[in-house]
Amino acid sequence: MMSKSYYTSKNNNKILDNQDKPYHLKIRDLPQDEKPREKLLKHGLSSVSVSELLALVLNTGTKKEGVLEMSSRVIKDYGEGSIMNEKNPVNLAKNFNVPIIKAIAIVACAELGRRFFQKNNSSFPVIRTAREVYEYVADMHNLSKEHIRGIYLNAHFKVIHDEIISIGTVDANIIHPREVFKPALEHCAVALILVHNHPSGVTTPSLADLSITKQLIEAGKFLGVDLIDHIIVTHDAFASIPGNYR
Repeated sequence: MMSKSYYTSKNNNKILDNQDKPYHLKIRDLPQDEKPREKLLKHGLSSVSVSELLALVLNTGTKKEGVLEMSSRVIKDYGEGSIMNEKNPVNLAKNFNVPIIKAIAIVACAELGRRFFQKNNSSFPVIRTAREVYEYVADMHNLSKEHIRGIYLNAHFKVIHDEIISIGTVDANIIHPREVFKPALEHCAVALILVHNHPSGVTTPSLADLSITKQLIEAGKFLGVDLIDHIIVTHDAFASIPGNYR
């Protein structure tokens, strides 16, 4: 069986087939430090190009096209701005010849970025009342497990950070002041509001709720970050846990 020839003869010269086709390295051909995943881990997100980020989302290519080749082609043909605005994976798959599963991944990733951007861009709300807290944490109202969340404020009561601190029943053995106040120190917050949900629908605080609230108020005074409220939320109600707040 003859081996495949990559050259054709023309005027007694051997010419490389597809001589105008650009070269595309596959990820496996790259040096270890130049592979997108390894580069990101070693040097951070800023070291990775847009096409490499897309390649990480797509994960694999196809039999005909490597993932780096596919991501570079899609970014080049579609444009960075346009691909972030595409909401129909069927259009993306059809117009740019990518598998529908990968088109769905691209559209889903773009939608995540869009929603986070819209939330953060329009956020930094000012929170001054328990009702405003309840409205701000609407995504906690119907959770099936207890979530403990910290809302961190600047001197003007503007939200500068919030995060889920713990998932599970409020207990001094599970939630510790260092977990609550560490984000406050990292983000230079001067005050915080603690929120947790009761899936049972009952807003009455437990003994553990009262105990941990008292403990956190004292820790906040020592650290110079005031705990100004600890609120229990349910699917249709809320209540502030009694305490000697600032």
